[in-house]
Amino acid sequence: MFRESPRMNFWFCALVLAAHASLTTAFAQLRVPASTAYAVPDPEGVDISRQGVMGWKEPATELLWFGEFKHTGEAECALVLRPVPGAESRFRLTISGTAHEFVAKGDGAEPVTIPAGKFPIPNAGYEKITLQLLNPPGQPAGEIQALVLDGPAAADAHFNLKSRRNAASVHLLYPTTRLTNITAFYCEVTALTDPLWTYYMACGWHRGYFGMQVNSATERRIIFSVWDSGGEPTDRGQVKTEDRVQLMAKGEGVYCGDFGNEGTGGHSHLVFPWRTGQAQKFLVTAHPEDATHTVFSGYFFDPDKRAWRLISSWRAPKEGGYLRGLYSFSENFGGANGQLRRKALYGNQWIRTADGQWHELTTATFSFDSTGRADRLDRFMGVENGQFFLSQGGFIPGSSKYREKFERPATGAVPTGLPVE
Repeated sequence: MFRESPRMNFWFCALVLAAHASLTTAFAQLRVPASTAYAVPDPEGVDISRQGVMGWKEPATELLWFGEFKHTGEAECALVLRPVPGAESRFRLTISGTAHEFVAKGDGAEPVTIPAGKFPIPNAGYEKITLQLLNPPGQPAGEIQALVLDGPAAADAHFNLKSRRNAASVHLLYPTTRLTNITAFYCEVTALTDPLWTYYMACGWHRGYFGMQVNSATERRIIFSVWDSGGEPTDRGQVKTEDRVQLMAKGEGVYCGDFGNEGTGGHSHLVFPWRTGQAQKFLVTAHPEDATHTVFSGYFFDPDKRAWRLISSWRAPKEGGYLRGLYSFSENFGGANGQLRRKALYGNQWIRTADGQWHELTTATFSFDSTGRADRLDRFMGVENGQFFLSQGGFIPGSSKYREKFERPATGAVPTGLPVE
């Protein structure tokens, strides 16, 4: 029988340990694509695409990455870029208060990996990584392709590695299975933050959605949309006439048209300067005309005029029923500023049934889109000041679980003065 000698056993164990250490080091290295970075202060100040960051030539613009470190210790960083041929570019990388400067140069034929220094990570949790350009204004940085992290602190670190930089979309799902023939859905939304490219949707149902949006630094909208029948995903021009929703009425100053690329249907919006910190009130109604058609209408309460305004009414084919599948959501529809936090309160939800009875909705279930499953974990639901809240973005530690249920305290006060029969 073959027996290992103590010396052979020693060398065998040493080889195993060395191999394990090598695998651990390789596993710890993390390549974070430049396509996941954010530019500040102007989120569109550079061209960020799947290929990386291009057109960066102003030192006033900085690139930011955010990630969650699971371990303390040291992180060794490097920058992968394709340099401008025959030129040098100077950079400064900062993590957790430690900054290192470095120079990149090359012939531009191939990407190069430039060491950026070693950085202590004193605490587990989210960290912001800042890359600054130290070139004179107007001198290009080259094509930034990736940030590479290695070392003990990089092990198991969580970064979004996909070029979709949007914060997760988050939803409140309202259970109404015990109630039928819902003719009206009322909800109030209070925006607590208002980054550009945010849509706080108050009243969603199986055929449409209704809420408020930040479209630019100077424009906000109240949006009411209803889906066509037929299931065409992109082009409304492909939808048969009998499957199209038909505009029946619209309010003063309201624009109406088509939408596509997320299903197709009829779109309407009112340019309106809704205010952050002020509750905005929304009401959707359903009026079945016959066995196959229902008219859905959206009403918005104008807090300045203290009066309800019709946004629009749409006749939906292949319907004939009432409201179902009620929900609210918060969406970051432009990813260039997906690092910013979006938070709103959703409260005082009520539904009216065909027999004229009002019922308060005090329970909601949390859900999120595919981005929230693994890429962006900074997504939350809860109860605050007697209302549900939704929050996404900001790279805040913690998260809420998919299908987690919450209950808010009942108000018991049916909204009055609503434009319903």
